[in-house]
Amino acid sequence: MFSPSVIRNVASLSVRRTVASRLTPSATMGFSRFYTTENTNGSQETPKEEAKAEETELADEAKKIIAEKDKKIAELQDAYVRCLADQENLRERTRRDIESTKEFAIQKFAKDLLDTVDILNMALKAVPAELREKGEQIESELVKDAAKVLEQLSSLYTGVSMTEVELVKTLKRHGVERHNPEGEPFDPNLHQALYQAPIPGKEAGTIFDVQKLGYTLKGRVLRPAQVGVVSDSH
Repeated sequence: MFSPSVIRNVASLSVRRTVASRLTPSATMGFSRFYTTENTNGSQETPKEEAKAEETELADEAKKIIAEKDKKIAELQDAYVRCLADQENLRERTRRDIESTKEFAIQKFAKDLLDTVDILNMALKAVPAELREKGEQIESELVKDAAKVLEQLSSLYTGVSMTEVELVKTLKRHGVERHNPEGEPFDPNLHQALYQAPIPGKEAGTIFDVQKLGYTLKGRVLRPAQVGVVSDSH
């Protein structure tokens, strides 16, 4: 793409050549009229007046040519500016696309890990609440015999719980956030309703059960939460 200064210099050179080409025959014609001082109407004209008239005519024509060239230059400058703007917009779009690709490059990886987190969560839920911690007193003989099992279950729950916490932290470092929507209004953009049931004392459209937690990747829904929703009792 030529710069505006180069375009204007070329246009000026073209104008000078055009004027020069038209000036030469006119000057010759003026010189041939040098000895003719009377026209057919009998009026007297000097060679200087004829030359001045020819110069005026050429000057007017040169102004028209320059005006046309200036108009073309303005059109070329406008096209040049538009081209630069289009290139800048393209660079900006490309930059945003690259950033978006970098941010969401781990989307498949993160989604594959969600099943692992779910399995760990189910393993934690499989241990009864009363066996998740060691009791201070063991009264019955049955419980005394089961003291070792209780200790093993407590250790299992602690280990699996730590694994889940560490895995969730790892996902969070990569932009994956976990969300428990229990008690919130149902939102089809964030939640997936598995079933509905009337629940006394709860407002219709409220989430009362969460089968699987929801996950987002940098604010974008990675997996909607699978929930149970309170239905209208009527």
